[in-house]
Amino acid sequence: MKNSILVSPVHRVALCVFAVTLICLVGLQSAQAGSGNSLDEELSAALASHGFTGTIETKFMEKLGRPIDMKRADLGRLLWFDIIGGLNDDNTCGGCHSPTNGFGDTQPIAIGIDNNFVVGPNRTGPRNQRRTPIAANTALYPALMWNSRFAALSGDPFDNSAGFQFPPPEGLSLSYQPHLLVAQAFIPPTERVEAAGFSFPGDSSDIRNEVLRRLNENGKYVKLFGKVFPDVAAGEPINFDHFGEAIAEFEFTLIFANAPLDRFARGQRNALTDGQKRGALLFFGKAGCVQCHQVSGQSNEMFSDFSQHVIGVPQVVPSFGNVVFDGPGANEDFGLEQVTGNSADRYMFRTAPLRNAAVMPAFMHNGAFIHLEDAIRHHLDPYTSALSYNTSALPADLQGPLGPIEPVLDRLDPLLQTPIVLSGEEFTDLVDFVKYGLLDPRVLPERLKTLIPKKVPSGSETLTFEFDKAE
Repeated sequence: MKNSILVSPVHRVALCVFAVTLICLVGLQSAQAGSGNSLDEELSAALASHGFTGTIETKFMEKLGRPIDMKRADLGRLLWFDIIGGLNDDNTCGGCHSPTNGFGDTQPIAIGIDNNFVVGPNRTGPRNQRRTPIAANTALYPALMWNSRFAALSGDPFDNSAGFQFPPPEGLSLSYQPHLLVAQAFIPPTERVEAAGFSFPGDSSDIRNEVLRRLNENGKYVKLFGKVFPDVAAGEPINFDHFGEAIAEFEFTLIFANAPLDRFARGQRNALTDGQKRGALLFFGKAGCVQCHQVSGQSNEMFSDFSQHVIGVPQVVPSFGNVVFDGPGANEDFGLEQVTGNSADRYMFRTAPLRNAAVMPAFMHNGAFIHLEDAIRHHLDPYTSALSYNTSALPADLQGPLGPIEPVLDRLDPLLQTPIVLSGEEFTDLVDFVKYGLLDPRVLPERLKTLIPKKVPSGSETLTFEFDKAE
């Protein structure tokens, strides 16, 4: 025991990320020689034309410009799973961003406060308005949330020169932070339906001050923050800059972008099956997916243009929830219009990044589809899909009457107005590529479950995470 080395869960994940970074670099130098396979050559040419390199993890570390601070990241991990940051005393980041699903939602539409302390299929409680986005790889996103209400105006989450835009009351006030995720960490504790609840009086500033009071009165957290931040060690109180930096540092360890397509792009031609290669060619070609699920420029190879589109998603409305929906019937979600106030932005939502879609339990901003196949079919022919849609596959509390679909389809993005016809084999190949060709195995729940602490510094009850019994 004297010579043993203890490695924390977040260290293990970070070591995996570091190993993949080395593999990226080595792979560039020792890529397998081309086999002359025309399918390989065609896909390589398509990737090159779209600027896809498969080396985004290396680029992330270059942008960060320093090693990840593992003590800070581990502190962020503890905060992620500790309800001390939620004034309703029943939810935290991990309640909606779960390691069971790649740090994404376990539900078609999120359940925040007043939950049953379960994270998984059996989570119950009042619904919010949308599905919680996946948190893995968000360090590379220039815009966050389904209506992009948190955004780096420069188009680069590492660049605050043009400001980090948030809705009021924050506005541009968090633009001094070094990364969009550090700024974004200020927001969830203040969200009433996510963590704060409706009992505590006051505004966002008051809520943050109460969270800080809790942290500063907890000796274990003061000690942990003091190990990471010299000013706390010197006697200064924990502030929200410390909180945001710790949460963001943990999220920096959640870069999982070494999928089969990445390895293929670096020269490992057998990383994809022939069916996945054909599916990739459809994605970048005939099926037109890449027009919105882009990989170049500010997309950072995340398979999203991070722009807003109307794609004709059926309007699912919970029978029991904490959010008043839009429209005269309170059964619509106006999307981007909620942020801009511009009716021309109605029903617009950010293009979903597609990496690690295989671990998502549902698709679209409101989880209207629980099968990837149905979500892809919808993109190929939104009119037919939306007009024939029913809620029978959703949980019982989401099977009520839908909001109106006609006004949504009237605004359908021109890119989706002409149906795309694929053969059965082509459709199968496309699904196979999106589901498995973009999946980094490190995001699978059996790997991420080690990040869940057995106990948290506050001593609070921990949430129960439902993992498949086969794991």
